[in-house]
Amino acid sequence: MPSSVIAKITYNEAERLLYVFYHSGSLYAYKEVPSATYQAMKKVRSKGAFLNQHIKGHFAYTRIK
Repeated sequence: MPSSVIAKITYNEAERLLYVFYHSGSLYAYKEVPSATYQAMKKVRSKGAFLNQHIKGHFAYTRIK
């Protein structure tokens, strides 16, 4: 199901970075995210709810744009 907030997510396994692209144009890189967390996020219906419950506040991040 498409997210009303998140446009796309990608993952760099070598660097353990989760990239979250927002419909607003913002891009954030969440650091030290386990591959299993990314895989779980890909499967859930509500990506925004998953992000709020399991990513934000749990992993350091950098705003890229």
